[in-house]
Amino acid sequence: MWNTYHTNIPAFISTIAATPAIGRLQDVGMHCGCEYTSFPMFRGLKKYSRHEHSVGCALIVWHFTHDVRQTIAALLHDIATPTFAHVIDFLNGDHIKQESTEKGTTEIISHSTEIMAALNDFGLTLADVADYHQYPIADNDSPRLSADRLEYTLSNMIHYHIAPIDAVKGWYENLVVGQNEEGEQELIFQDKDAAEAFSLAALRTSYIYIADEDRFAMQTLAELLKKHIDRGILSREDLYQTESQVITKLNQDTEAQQDWQHYQQLHHISRNSTRPDAKIIRSKKRHINPYVQGQGRIAHLSPTFAEELSQFLAHSLTEPLWGE
Repeated sequence: MWNTYHTNIPAFISTIAATPAIGRLQDVGMHCGCEYTSFPMFRGLKKYSRHEHSVGCALIVWHFTHDVRQTIAALLHDIATPTFAHVIDFLNGDHIKQESTEKGTTEIISHSTEIMAALNDFGLTLADVADYHQYPIADNDSPRLSADRLEYTLSNMIHYHIAPIDAVKGWYENLVVGQNEEGEQELIFQDKDAAEAFSLAALRTSYIYIADEDRFAMQTLAELLKKHIDRGILSREDLYQTESQVITKLNQDTEAQQDWQHYQQLHHISRNSTRPDAKIIRSKKRHINPYVQGQGRIAHLSPTFAEELSQFLAHSLTEPLWGE
């Protein structure tokens, strides 16, 4: 996807992306552990790492701003992401907002001598790059469109075969930096038809993030990790290594190995299960309602999208789920 976002990778992005602190994210997945199960919707998914996402975000910001400060902030925004990503939000009891995994960004950057040296070369400070929320092209409040939200949405359209690459490229090329209805900078569409087509495809990815299999897998993995942290097989610090290292530790203990193998074998979900171990699992509903230049939000311009968005937001997440 990187060459979709920009024709080349600037040297400063490559240099920082190769540091150990960012390099760790090559073994932290964007699919939040779901890809280790045997659920059909996740089976055979192409690997999609937080590292790939981070570089993609940086390239999007660079493409639209050519601002080094904002670009590096976008590149570093996931540096504190633990193994299995948002599974740890479930572990922390923050699975509705999914913000707990953002903690530690400043500390991790400040402890990387390589990143701090790179910042010094550019005359930048830690405060310039440690919080990408200060740059609306990099990140903004949902359901607006930002580089972060755009990157994982476009990538997942490809990974889940929701849209072909030519359509994805066309939508990307239709975007510009403009002012939204509040006079703030945002990535906005120039064309209503492109915005509508993108938004409808993006909504299909939104359903994946709240699918029964997705929610059940993340909750189950969170419980697995908590159990073996409590047993002393894992530590909280282990979660800030790589997924391969955590899985290796689980496989070194007989009980943990059995639990991990059971997790990997999950392949079917029963809804409204009456089993006593069935779980009601709520989750964050992610969606995008992009702005069309000079016209407004697509939900106000497209009755089709407005109706589908309404159905998504009303979609119930209260069925007891049981998996095997």
